[in-house]
Amino acid sequence: MTELARYLNWRLKGVDNHYLLVYQYKIYTQITPDHFLEVSGAVIHPLSYQQARNFRFPCGLAYVADPGYMLFRAGVPRHAIIKKVANEDISGLGDLVSVLSKLSRGARVPLEYMSHTDRHRKKSVLVTIDRHEWYAPPQLYTRNDSSGLWDAKPAIEPASVSPSIAIMEASSGDGSQNDFGSEAKKQRVDDESLDGIASNGSLYGSEFKSDDAMATDSTVLRDFEGATALPANASLAERAIEPALVMFEVHVPPPCSLDGVHSQHFFGTGIIIYHSSSMGLAVVDKNTVVISASDVMLSFAAFPVEIPGEVVFLHPVHNYALIAYNPSAMDPASASVIRAAELLPEPALQRGDSVYLVGLSRNLQATSRKSIVTNPCAALNIGSADSPRYRATNMEVIELDTDFGSSFSGALTDEQGRIRAIWGSFSTQVKYSSTSSEDHQFVRGIPVYAISQVLEKIITGGNGPALLINGVKRPMPLVRILEVELYPTLLSKARSFGLSDAWIQVLVKKDPVRRQVLRVKGCLAGSKAENLLEQGDMVLAVNKMPVTCFNDIEAACQTLDKGSHSDENLNLTILRQGEELELVVGTDKRDGNGTTRAINWCGCVVQDPHPAVRALGFLPEEGHGVYVTRWCHGSPAHRYGLYALQWIVEVNGKKTPDLNAFADATKELEHGQFVRICDFNYGSSECGGGASECGSCR
Repeated sequence: MTELARYLNWRLKGVDNHYLLVYQYKIYTQITPDHFLEVSGAVIHPLSYQQARNFRFPCGLAYVADPGYMLFRAGVPRHAIIKKVANEDISGLGDLVSVLSKLSRGARVPLEYMSHTDRHRKKSVLVTIDRHEWYAPPQLYTRNDSSGLWDAKPAIEPASVSPSIAIMEASSGDGSQNDFGSEAKKQRVDDESLDGIASNGSLYGSEFKSDDAMATDSTVLRDFEGATALPANASLAERAIEPALVMFEVHVPPPCSLDGVHSQHFFGTGIIIYHSSSMGLAVVDKNTVVISASDVMLSFAAFPVEIPGEVVFLHPVHNYALIAYNPSAMDPASASVIRAAELLPEPALQRGDSVYLVGLSRNLQATSRKSIVTNPCAALNIGSADSPRYRATNMEVIELDTDFGSSFSGALTDEQGRIRAIWGSFSTQVKYSSTSSEDHQFVRGIPVYAISQVLEKIITGGNGPALLINGVKRPMPLVRILEVELYPTLLSKARSFGLSDAWIQVLVKKDPVRRQVLRVKGCLAGSKAENLLEQGDMVLAVNKMPVTCFNDIEAACQTLDKGSHSDENLNLTILRQGEELELVVGTDKRDGNGTTRAINWCGCVVQDPHPAVRALGFLPEEGHGVYVTRWCHGSPAHRYGLYALQWIVEVNGKKTPDLNAFADATKELEHGQFVRICDFNYGSSECGGGASECGSCR
């Protein structure tokens, strides 16, 4: 009571024969912290008197009120007490700020913490300093008792920030973000050619090494290879492919939860398909690397090394992504044992073929089994999720008789370890009722023919905008596609829809195995085919050539790019309600960047409508609008019902057909000002105007 009396002044007053206990804080700041640190979404402040008494810890320790992104990614829980960072003792918030000021972006340092639930043991984790600047620099907030607000200032002076060590990007600008959004950190250029890289994944030149260095590398390599020999009963395929296996750990920052991404943390096995001294490329399914705005870490099976990667290509249709890494970030011993797998796109797998399913367990142990192909051309039919996200469409996949379960990914190889397909994960949503659904995943084989085509264009130089990868400017490929969702129908059923016997004979002769015809499920809103093709149309031929599968359509699109003329149209022969029609349908070119820009405003995240949204077949007529992809609890967007699956088409009477127009319409708004917005709901044909309070002005 004596200690408490120093903080409280007790007074008793009698009011109408009732006694009220009235107290006044004399030294309030010694009981409740008057400042806190915000870094990468985490909120850290000195341990308060109240919590110190509850936890039986001294006051003032660095207390994690909210782990945010950086600490949550490392596994630091809420209510943790930070004791050490980068092997330096942390006794308070000042020590923590001092240590952070010495660390560069992308640095991985040990952090030691303890919890009030396990106060006698300390735990150690690895923390990765935000290397992409998903968040603003660390801010120190101090309570202003006069205004009732919290005053913010930089916790670390700009001059004291260590230079970036991000290995996938070269910082040529000031590193600042747009006031109204966060750009994906992909450096784009317009000039200079590629470095001299041979098609076999090696440079024309080589780096000079001293004899001592080469001897040391050889010794380390021999020791490691002897200590990690594969089991004696490992298959030849497993031995051949093991140096090309890599485990992906992917984290999506909460501010970058774009494109309907359904989780913040993903695991999966990928395959190295290119490895030279200047660049490495690995392929993995898009259920592991969902969006480009991600933090990717690669752990290699060939050598115990972990390095960051960068998303460089997300195929707009097929379920795969390409991730680049920097071999120069490894020591020579590890880089020398890692090898790229050999892709074997031809001949295509047939029913009854034997393949080896090879992948990695969570402890990076190679695992394989021999399997038989039961269906080499199974068409996928994945429905749209409640919150639209990427789903594989217009794809044929490979099915096996046996596998390792729905969470095991890897590759399908022949006996020599050559890649016939990647064994990738697909995401789907199972709906039990109109209000109940659950996310599921399954695995299937993805043929490598599309992967090999894109890989060749990246190495030799694509026809799209250039991307800075490991300091080298590389033109990336563009993919020409027909933005129409198709599905196969058996010819026996197509006959009932009016398909003639003559066309049935033509299609059977063209493909006696599938015996199917493609039908239109829908066109992507805003595509060139939107107003030409209708749901239920049968696609019989493209440029007078019969088509029976998705590959036929894809090959016809690629033929347009090979021609000397710049024709972007396909001549389609379709059957619509029993009538045969000839249509000229335009195609679209898409890059592999995914969504590269978003705006966080009033607690909601808006972006341009992504393909999964456009596949619903609806966009507002007012210039397509900006799409609300995420909202935060307790924000103005939440308060006024500005939820996902809505399009903002007007702000205070100003049209907002795209993000630039939206930024221009909101940048003049004052803090606390009310604003009237016009929004469209999916499935509604009318604009629902509403007022929203501007909770932030950026």
